[in-house]
Amino acid sequence: MEKVYRLDGLDCANCAAKIERSVQQITGVEKAQVDFMSTKLTIVAPEKDIDRISDEAKEIVNKLEPDVEVNSVQTEKVEESSKGKIIQIGVAIAALALLAIFTPPMPWKLIAYLILYLWIGYDVLKTAITNIFHGAIFDENFLMAIATVGAIAIGEYPEAVAVMLFYQVGEFFQDYAVAKSRKSITSLLAIRPDSANLIQNGEIKKVAPEAIKVGDRILIKPGEKVPLDGIVKEGNSMLDTSALTGESVPRSIHPDEQILSGFINQSGQLTVEVTTTFGESTVSKILDLVENASSKKAPAENFITSFARYYTPIVVGLAVLLAVVPPLVTGEPFYDWVYRALTFLVISCPCALVISVPLSFFGGIGGASKAGVLIKGSNYIETLANVETLVFDKTGTLTKGVFEVQTVETTIDQKDFLRYVASAEQSSSHPIAQSIVKYVDQPLAAVSQLEEIAGFGISVEIEGHHFLVGNEKLLAKYDISFQAVNEIGTIVYVAMDEEYIGHLVIADELKDHVTTALTEVKNLGVKRTVMLTGDNRGIAEAIGKKIGIDQVYSELLPEDKVLHLEDELKREQKTAFVGDGMNDAPVLARADIGIAMGGLGSDAAIEAADVVIMDDQPAKIPTAIRIARKTMGIVKQNIVFAIGVKILVLILGALGFATMYAAVFADVGVTVIAVLNAMRCLKIK
Repeated sequence: MEKVYRLDGLDCANCAAKIERSVQQITGVEKAQVDFMSTKLTIVAPEKDIDRISDEAKEIVNKLEPDVEVNSVQTEKVEESSKGKIIQIGVAIAALALLAIFTPPMPWKLIAYLILYLWIGYDVLKTAITNIFHGAIFDENFLMAIATVGAIAIGEYPEAVAVMLFYQVGEFFQDYAVAKSRKSITSLLAIRPDSANLIQNGEIKKVAPEAIKVGDRILIKPGEKVPLDGIVKEGNSMLDTSALTGESVPRSIHPDEQILSGFINQSGQLTVEVTTTFGESTVSKILDLVENASSKKAPAENFITSFARYYTPIVVGLAVLLAVVPPLVTGEPFYDWVYRALTFLVISCPCALVISVPLSFFGGIGGASKAGVLIKGSNYIETLANVETLVFDKTGTLTKGVFEVQTVETTIDQKDFLRYVASAEQSSSHPIAQSIVKYVDQPLAAVSQLEEIAGFGISVEIEGHHFLVGNEKLLAKYDISFQAVNEIGTIVYVAMDEEYIGHLVIADELKDHVTTALTEVKNLGVKRTVMLTGDNRGIAEAIGKKIGIDQVYSELLPEDKVLHLEDELKREQKTAFVGDGMNDAPVLARADIGIAMGGLGSDAAIEAADVVIMDDQPAKIPTAIRIARKTMGIVKQNIVFAIGVKILVLILGALGFATMYAAVFADVGVTVIAVLNAMRCLKIK
């Protein structure tokens, strides 16, 4: 059984990691996870133990972080005011400036600085003392408390107050940056509908979307969000689809067309017959994907978490040795070496790494969502950034999956020709036949003596004429002279009264910008593109050549696709598979990273995939790769910057060249810069 809580007031990534480790150690816990970005605590445990474990988890949170409230995710979140913190910092800055100008004599100097120190640092000292009693020593509050109290002990009163003040200012800006990033992500989730207009017995009732059943009819007014997936029964309108697809251009909608939850109705009033429950709707799936994406951590995140866990105690140990060993060995005064050790302590907090790395990944997921690309976890961002081989399904992925008449050639009047062919095909359920009937917009003639010839086509009488409609083998069977056509697609040949009168070319149309998308991925460094399809060899190879696919495998069964993918994986290149159908689910799951077409793709494909493209357009694949690479670039920048600055200042501090002010920059300043850099992931080009 799973329970999810919201940790209101959680503003420390290191604290989130401590809570997670402690809850994981509770007897009976199968899984415990704290997501710092969404501030959610998820506990998985047997149903009989879940209440006990939840109570123990709340006690742990209260011990480790007394200021953090554990609330149900259903309760409304109260926004915290920063006014008190601003006043506290403002008063401290003014008082410190006055003391610097008008320095009182001892002991008033000491008393004044102590009062000011307690004013600005009370919450840090309180948290540090509380955590010590709970056995959680090595955190940023403890480090700042020891460093500044030590500075007071050696007579550096102004420096102790200034360092604590700078720390509080840095924490304020850090909290602001994290809150802004969280708000940006939250805005992506604003597509959740609050209500739905249920049509019942001719009346309109406003109800919760969860109360709507499949088959119910709902009214969607101009300006309203579409609450559930369905089919439009009445009305025409324009839709804002940007929340799902990332496309800014409005889309028209008409009766008998599918409409997805999360769209915004712009102009006309629509009556929609619901086809899914709220829990299974597109908007619910998207919300679930985005909200839970940060639970799947990338290797870089896991490394930073482990690094931070061991790094701080090691640096504290080195600080103690730095304060004690050199004076004992050299006979130099303890004062200088204690000061250097205190500088060490200020530097040692790993906040910049612990916050900025997961924030970068979360920002990348959010930025991709804005572009209509849903990435199910930060681990997939890292894989996607390194893709070298792209393997595609054809029908529904590279093509629209809809057969349409592309070409008509005839020796008689084209209007009459089309009417005869459509009349002949009107009783057939074959997709090719249906596409012809749909194409012809005129009354059809009655038919007689209809004979279906398996594998060839049909023979039929229409208005006193004998027609043969089918493939080239049908005309050859009746010894009718004709010129074979060499075009991409299915060729339907037609003869009237034993004479060839023309043909139609029926083909599955390529999706928009497919060729451009493949050119772009090649420019991004993808070394190999492959197409796997069950279609016949001629059509598959013609399409592959037209759009620039490197390797085409045709006439494949679903299990054959898996075997061919296995061969690609043996090349030891990161391989992505792009598909849409139920038969693609095994291949999507087997690939290093599976990419599914989410607009019209099957539920099985979307479930098996790691990345979902919401508008079904392959053109979004290079966009997804660019976002993934940008995110990984920012992650690497933050890691190198944070570790580099800390190591530099640690060395300078040990040699006596770095003051506590430099140490504060190496801690809080670097954190703020890294967080601001991480927020760039939210911006997409």
